[in-house]
Amino acid sequence: MDIISYIIIFIAVLLILSGLFIVKQQTSAIIERFGRFLAIRQSGLHIKIPLIDRVAGRMSLKILQLDVIVETKTKDDVFVKLKVSVQYKVLAEKVYDAFYKLDYPQDQITSYVFDVVRAEVPKMKLDDVFEKKDDIANAVKRELNDAMINYGYDIIKALVTDIDPDAQVKEAMNRINAAEREKVAAQYEGDAARILIVEKAKAEAESKRLQGQGIADQRREIARGLEESVDVLNGVGINSQEASALIVVTQHYDTLQSIGEETNSNLILLPNSPQAGSDMLNNMVASFTASNMVGEAMKEQNLLKKKGGKGSTAS
Repeated sequence: MDIISYIIIFIAVLLILSGLFIVKQQTSAIIERFGRFLAIRQSGLHIKIPLIDRVAGRMSLKILQLDVIVETKTKDDVFVKLKVSVQYKVLAEKVYDAFYKLDYPQDQITSYVFDVVRAEVPKMKLDDVFEKKDDIANAVKRELNDAMINYGYDIIKALVTDIDPDAQVKEAMNRINAAEREKVAAQYEGDAARILIVEKAKAEAESKRLQGQGIADQRREIARGLEESVDVLNGVGINSQEASALIVVTQHYDTLQSIGEETNSNLILLPNSPQAGSDMLNNMVASFTASNMVGEAMKEQNLLKKKGGKGSTAS
Protein backbone atom coordinates (compact mmCIF):
# COMPACT_ATOMS: atom_id res chain seq x y z
CA MET A 1 0.00 0.00 0.00
CA ASP A 2 1.21 3.45 -0.84
CA ILE A 3 1.24 6.51 1.39
CA ILE A 4 -2.03 7.87 0.01
CA SER A 5 -3.88 4.72 1.07
CA TYR A 6 -2.51 5.05 4.62
CA ILE A 7 -3.61 8.67 4.70
CA ILE A 8 -7.10 7.74 3.53
CA ILE A 9 -7.38 4.97 6.12
CA PHE A 10 -6.13 7.28 8.84
CA ILE A 11 -8.68 9.96 7.90
CA ALA A 12 -11.47 7.36 7.81
CA VAL A 13 -10.52 6.12 11.28
CA LEU A 14 -10.51 9.70 12.60
CA LEU A 15 -13.94 10.33 11.10
CA ILE A 16 -15.34 7.14 12.63
CA LEU A 17 -13.86 7.98 16.02
CA SER A 18 -15.16 11.54 15.84
CA GLY A 19 -18.63 10.11 15.24
CA LEU A 20 -18.57 8.22 18.53
CA PHE A 21 -19.35 9.95 21.81
CA ILE A 22 -20.20 8.88 25.34
CA VAL A 23 -22.83 10.38 27.61
CA LYS A 24 -22.26 9.93 31.36
CA GLN A 25 -24.83 8.68 33.85
CA GLN A 26 -27.39 11.29 35.00
CA THR A 27 -26.52 13.45 31.98
CA SER A 28 -28.29 14.30 28.72
CA ALA A 29 -26.53 15.37 25.51
CA ILE A 30 -28.17 17.73 22.99
CA ILE A 31 -27.36 16.87 19.36
CA GLU A 32 -27.64 19.48 16.59
CA ARG A 33 -27.35 19.05 12.79
CA PHE A 34 -26.12 22.11 10.96
CA GLY A 35 -27.09 24.20 14.00
CA ARG A 36 -30.60 22.81 14.26
CA PHE A 37 -31.83 20.65 17.14
CA LEU A 38 -31.78 16.97 16.18
CA ALA A 39 -32.11 14.79 19.27
CA ILE A 40 -31.39 14.26 22.96
CA ARG A 41 -29.16 11.37 23.89
CA GLN A 42 -29.12 9.76 27.36
CA SER A 43 -26.24 7.94 29.10
CA GLY A 44 -24.26 5.41 27.05
CA LEU A 45 -22.26 5.13 23.78
CA HIS A 46 -23.76 6.95 20.75
CA ILE A 47 -22.94 7.69 17.11
CA LYS A 48 -23.27 10.94 15.19
CA ILE A 49 -22.44 11.90 11.65
CA PRO A 50 -19.00 13.50 11.61
CA LEU A 51 -18.80 17.10 10.39
CA ILE A 52 -22.60 17.24 10.18
CA ASP A 53 -23.84 16.49 13.68
CA ARG A 54 -22.35 17.94 16.83
CA VAL A 55 -22.90 17.77 20.59
CA ALA A 56 -24.28 21.24 21.28
CA GLY A 57 -24.24 20.79 25.06
CA ARG A 58 -24.69 18.50 28.00
CA MET A 59 -27.24 18.92 30.82
CA SER A 60 -26.72 17.37 34.24
CA LEU A 61 -29.79 15.66 35.68
CA LYS A 62 -28.37 15.64 39.21
CA ILE A 63 -29.80 17.72 42.05
CA LEU A 64 -27.93 21.01 42.24
CA GLN A 65 -27.85 23.60 45.01
CA LEU A 66 -27.68 27.37 44.78
CA ASP A 67 -27.05 29.52 47.88
CA VAL A 68 -28.50 33.04 47.74
CA ILE A 69 -27.81 35.70 50.39
CA VAL A 70 -30.50 38.37 50.58
CA GLU A 71 -30.29 41.53 52.69
CA THR A 72 -33.63 43.08 53.59
CA LYS A 73 -35.47 44.94 56.33
CA THR A 74 -38.04 43.60 58.78
CA LYS A 75 -41.29 45.23 59.90
CA ASP A 76 -39.58 46.67 63.01
CA ASP A 77 -36.86 48.29 60.84
CA VAL A 78 -34.08 45.79 61.51
CA PHE A 79 -31.74 44.96 58.63
CA VAL A 80 -31.11 41.26 58.33
CA LYS A 81 -29.31 38.91 55.95
CA LEU A 82 -30.98 35.65 54.99
CA LYS A 83 -29.19 32.74 53.36
CA VAL A 84 -31.59 30.75 51.18
CA SER A 85 -30.44 27.42 49.77
CA VAL A 86 -32.38 26.27 46.69
CA GLN A 87 -32.12 22.65 45.53
CA TYR A 88 -33.18 22.12 41.94
CA LYS A 89 -32.69 19.80 38.97
CA VAL A 90 -33.45 19.54 35.25
CA LEU A 91 -36.43 17.38 34.39
CA ALA A 92 -35.40 14.52 32.09
CA GLU A 93 -38.47 15.05 29.88
CA LYS A 94 -37.80 18.79 29.58
CA VAL A 95 -34.13 18.90 28.74
CA TYR A 96 -34.94 20.75 25.50
CA ASP A 97 -36.68 23.60 27.41
CA ALA A 98 -33.91 23.80 29.99
CA PHE A 99 -31.21 24.05 27.32
CA TYR A 100 -32.85 26.37 24.78
CA LYS A 101 -35.20 28.55 26.82
CA LEU A 102 -32.86 29.68 29.61
CA ASP A 103 -29.22 30.64 29.40
CA TYR A 104 -28.42 31.38 33.07
CA PRO A 105 -30.80 29.47 35.36
CA GLN A 106 -28.86 30.44 38.50
CA ASP A 107 -29.40 34.13 37.79
CA GLN A 108 -33.10 33.52 37.19
CA ILE A 109 -33.47 31.60 40.47
CA THR A 110 -31.55 34.30 42.35
CA SER A 111 -33.88 36.99 41.03
CA TYR A 112 -36.98 35.11 42.17
CA VAL A 113 -35.47 34.44 45.61
CA PHE A 114 -34.70 38.15 46.06
CA ASP A 115 -38.21 39.07 44.95
CA VAL A 116 -39.98 36.65 47.31
CA VAL A 117 -37.79 37.30 50.37
CA ARG A 118 -38.06 41.08 50.02
CA ALA A 119 -41.82 40.72 49.70
CA GLU A 120 -42.30 38.41 52.73
CA VAL A 121 -39.76 39.53 55.34
CA PRO A 122 -40.86 43.22 55.54
CA LYS A 123 -44.27 41.93 56.72
CA MET A 124 -42.68 40.27 59.79
CA LYS A 125 -40.94 41.42 62.93
CA LEU A 126 -37.47 40.11 63.63
CA ASP A 127 -38.65 37.48 66.12
CA ASP A 128 -41.26 36.28 63.61
CA VAL A 129 -38.57 35.89 60.95
CA PHE A 130 -36.81 33.34 63.17
CA GLU A 131 -40.05 31.59 64.07
CA LYS A 132 -41.55 31.55 60.56
CA LYS A 133 -38.49 30.85 58.44
CA ASP A 134 -40.22 27.73 57.11
CA ASP A 135 -43.05 29.93 55.81
CA ILE A 136 -40.49 32.04 53.95
CA ALA A 137 -38.85 28.92 52.50
CA ASN A 138 -42.23 27.55 51.38
CA ALA A 139 -43.10 30.84 49.70
CA VAL A 140 -39.77 30.79 47.82
CA LYS A 141 -40.29 27.19 46.71
CA ARG A 142 -43.86 27.87 45.58
CA GLU A 143 -42.89 30.93 43.55
CA LEU A 144 -39.87 29.24 41.98
CA ASN A 145 -41.85 26.13 41.06
CA ASP A 146 -44.47 28.18 39.25
CA ALA A 147 -41.82 30.09 37.31
CA MET A 148 -39.08 27.53 36.64
CA ILE A 149 -41.30 24.61 35.60
CA ASN A 150 -41.80 26.39 32.27
CA TYR A 151 -38.05 26.28 31.72
CA GLY A 152 -37.71 22.58 32.50
CA TYR A 153 -36.48 22.97 36.06
CA ASP A 154 -37.98 21.33 39.16
CA ILE A 155 -37.44 22.99 42.57
CA ILE A 156 -36.83 20.17 45.04
CA LYS A 157 -36.46 22.20 48.22
CA ALA A 158 -35.92 25.75 49.44
CA LEU A 159 -34.34 26.23 52.87
CA VAL A 160 -33.60 29.32 54.95
CA THR A 161 -30.30 28.12 56.38
CA ASP A 162 -29.10 31.29 58.10
CA ILE A 163 -30.59 34.49 59.56
CA ASP A 164 -28.00 37.10 60.41
CA PRO A 165 -29.24 40.40 61.92
CA ASP A 166 -27.06 43.46 62.36
CA ALA A 167 -24.28 43.03 64.94
CA GLN A 168 -25.77 45.63 67.33
CA VAL A 169 -29.16 43.92 67.14
CA LYS A 170 -27.61 40.55 67.95
CA GLU A 171 -25.80 42.06 70.93
CA ALA A 172 -29.05 43.59 72.18
CA MET A 173 -30.87 40.27 71.74
CA ASN A 174 -28.13 38.51 73.70
CA ARG A 175 -28.45 41.07 76.50
CA ILE A 176 -32.24 40.59 76.60
CA ASN A 177 -31.81 36.83 76.70
CA ALA A 178 -29.19 37.08 79.45
CA ALA A 179 -31.42 39.43 81.49
CA GLU A 180 -34.37 37.08 81.12
CA ARG A 181 -32.30 34.12 82.26
CA GLU A 182 -30.95 36.12 85.22
CA LYS A 183 -34.53 37.01 86.15
CA VAL A 184 -35.55 33.35 86.10
CA ALA A 185 -32.43 32.42 88.09
CA ALA A 186 -33.26 35.11 90.68
CA GLN A 187 -36.80 33.77 90.99
CA TYR A 188 -35.50 30.26 91.57
CA GLU A 189 -32.96 31.53 94.10
CA GLY A 190 -35.71 33.48 95.89
CA ASP A 191 -37.92 30.41 96.01
CA ALA A 192 -35.05 28.34 97.35
CA ALA A 193 -34.23 30.97 100.00
CA ARG A 194 -37.89 31.19 101.03
CA ILE A 195 -38.11 27.42 101.36
CA LEU A 196 -34.95 27.41 103.49
CA ILE A 197 -36.37 30.15 105.75
CA VAL A 198 -39.69 28.34 106.13
CA GLU A 199 -38.01 25.01 106.85
CA LYS A 200 -35.61 26.67 109.28
CA ALA A 201 -38.53 28.34 111.07
CA LYS A 202 -40.35 25.01 111.23
CA ALA A 203 -37.24 23.35 112.63
CA GLU A 204 -36.78 26.11 115.22
CA ALA A 205 -40.44 25.88 116.23
CA GLU A 206 -40.16 22.13 116.62
CA SER A 207 -36.94 22.60 118.56
CA LYS A 208 -38.60 25.14 120.87
CA ARG A 209 -41.57 22.84 121.37
CA LEU A 210 -39.36 19.91 122.24
CA GLN A 211 -37.19 22.13 124.43
CA GLY A 212 -40.25 23.40 126.30
CA GLN A 213 -41.53 19.88 126.70
CA GLY A 214 -38.15 18.85 128.04
CA ILE A 215 -38.07 21.76 130.52
CA ALA A 216 -41.62 20.91 131.65
CA ASP A 217 -40.64 17.27 132.14
CA GLN A 218 -37.50 18.35 133.96
CA ARG A 219 -39.43 20.62 136.33
CA ARG A 220 -42.03 17.93 136.90
CA GLU A 221 -39.30 15.46 137.87
CA ILE A 222 -37.65 18.09 140.09
CA ALA A 223 -40.96 18.72 141.83
CA ARG A 224 -41.51 14.99 142.28
CA GLY A 225 -38.01 14.64 143.68
CA LEU A 226 -38.55 17.54 146.07
CA GLU A 227 -41.80 15.99 147.19
CA GLU A 228 -40.09 12.70 147.87
CA SER A 229 -37.25 14.47 149.72
CA VAL A 230 -39.72 16.33 151.94
CA ASP A 231 -41.53 13.07 152.70
CA VAL A 232 -38.24 11.39 153.66
CA LEU A 233 -37.25 14.31 155.91
CA ASN A 234 -40.68 14.35 157.51
CA GLY A 235 -40.23 10.68 158.26
CA VAL A 236 -37.18 11.45 160.43
CA GLY A 237 -38.91 14.21 162.41
CA ILE A 238 -38.05 17.27 160.30
CA ASN A 239 -41.01 19.53 159.56
CA SER A 240 -41.82 20.89 156.12
CA GLN A 241 -40.26 24.33 156.66
CA GLU A 242 -36.99 22.90 157.94
CA ALA A 243 -36.97 20.38 155.08
CA SER A 244 -37.46 23.16 152.52
CA ALA A 245 -34.62 25.17 154.06
CA LEU A 246 -32.34 22.12 153.97
CA ILE A 247 -33.18 21.48 150.32
CA VAL A 248 -32.50 25.13 149.39
CA VAL A 249 -29.11 25.06 151.14
CA THR A 250 -28.25 21.77 149.43
CA GLN A 251 -29.11 23.16 146.00
CA HIS A 252 -27.16 26.32 146.80
CA TYR A 253 -24.01 24.32 147.46
CA ASP A 254 -24.63 22.12 144.39
CA THR A 255 -24.78 25.27 142.30
CA LEU A 256 -21.50 26.55 143.75
CA GLN A 257 -19.88 23.18 143.09
CA SER A 258 -21.00 23.16 139.42
CA ILE A 259 -19.67 26.73 138.97
CA GLY A 260 -16.33 25.69 140.46
CA GLU A 261 -16.00 22.77 138.06
CA GLU A 262 -15.98 25.15 135.05
CA THR A 263 -12.51 26.62 134.76
CA ASN A 264 -13.45 29.27 132.16
CA SER A 265 -16.81 30.22 133.67
CA ASN A 266 -17.63 33.94 134.04
CA LEU A 267 -20.72 33.31 136.17
CA ILE A 268 -20.81 34.91 139.67
CA LEU A 269 -23.55 33.95 142.15
CA LEU A 270 -24.50 36.87 144.42
CA PRO A 271 -25.05 36.63 147.33
CA ASN A 272 -23.31 33.30 147.82
CA SER A 273 -23.72 32.72 151.55
CA PRO A 274 -25.98 29.94 152.89
CA GLN A 275 -27.97 32.58 154.79
CA ALA A 276 -29.02 34.04 151.40
CA GLY A 277 -30.79 30.80 150.49
CA SER A 278 -32.57 30.78 153.87
CA ASP A 279 -33.65 34.40 153.43
CA MET A 280 -35.01 33.63 149.96
CA LEU A 281 -36.99 30.70 151.38
CA ASN A 282 -38.40 32.80 154.22
CA ASN A 283 -39.40 35.51 151.77
CA MET A 284 -41.15 32.94 149.55
CA VAL A 285 -43.01 31.46 152.55
CA ALA A 286 -44.04 34.93 153.70
CA SER A 287 -45.25 35.75 150.20
CA PHE A 288 -47.28 32.56 149.97
CA THR A 289 -48.81 33.23 153.45
CA ALA A 290 -49.72 36.79 152.54
CA SER A 291 -51.22 35.65 149.27
CA ASN A 292 -53.36 33.07 151.08
CA MET A 293 -54.57 35.67 153.58
CA VAL A 294 -55.53 38.08 150.80
CA GLY A 295 -57.37 35.32 149.01
CA GLU A 296 -59.35 34.35 152.13
CA ALA A 297 -60.28 37.99 152.76
CA MET A 298 -61.57 38.39 149.22
CA LYS A 299 -63.68 35.25 149.55
CA GLU A 300 -65.29 36.53 152.80
CA GLN A 301 -66.01 39.89 151.20
CA ASN A 302 -67.71 38.21 148.23
CA LEU A 303 -69.85 36.10 150.59
CA LEU A 304 -70.97 39.19 152.50
CA LYS A 305 -71.95 40.92 149.27
CA LYS A 306 -74.00 37.93 148.17
CA LYS A 307 -75.80 37.76 151.58
CA GLY A 308 -76.54 41.50 151.53
CA GLY A 309 -78.01 41.24 148.02
CA LYS A 310 -80.36 38.41 149.06
CA GLY A 311 -81.56 40.41 152.11
CA SER A 312 -82.48 43.44 150.00
CA THR A 313 -84.44 41.26 147.60
CA ALA A 314 -86.44 39.64 150.44
CA SER A 315 -87.46 43.01 151.94
